Amino acid sequence: MDLRKIKKLIDLLEESNLAELEIKEGEEVVRLSRVPKGAAAMAAPAPMLPPAQVAAAPAPAAARDDASSAAPAAAGRQIPEGHVVRAPMVGTFYAAATPGGLPFVKVGQQVKAGETLGIIEAMKMFNQIEADVDGTVVAVLAENGQPVEFDEPLFVIG
Repeated sequence: MDLRKIKKLIDLLEESNLAELEIKEGEEVVRLSRVPKGAAAMAAPAPMLPPAQVAAAPAPAAARDDASSAAPAAAGRQIPEGHVVRAPMVGTFYAAATPGGLPFVKVGQQVKAGETLGIIEAMKMFNQIEADVDGTVVAVLAENGQPVEFDEPLFVIG
């Protein structure tokens, strides 16, 4: 698909009240989604606290995996066993398509490979995070509206 067409689609999405737009042209598919401007403003004040939590979370989890996976000391930071879906990029994680909307997935929900688990906003582009295996969502490790780092664990699918 032509880049000019994609830019026009982005303009159409911004001018409309739509949260998501998907266009199929032959075998090519372009899906654009956004969070309304009010949602980004609500998430802006919160990023000051989570970076310390995000930076601290991977190291203790890795240490527990090496030493003993049954260590109960900081259970909130321990990653449950299963297939871990990691962030493919740095950005802001959103669990739902719209602020206050229902999350894409919940703990205990069955998912199939290719199903949307969440969205990461990076440079005003919304990138869907999809399940790469079939299974049950065991844990949602990222919080809605919070920044995530590259390769940070977001979901565990069992």
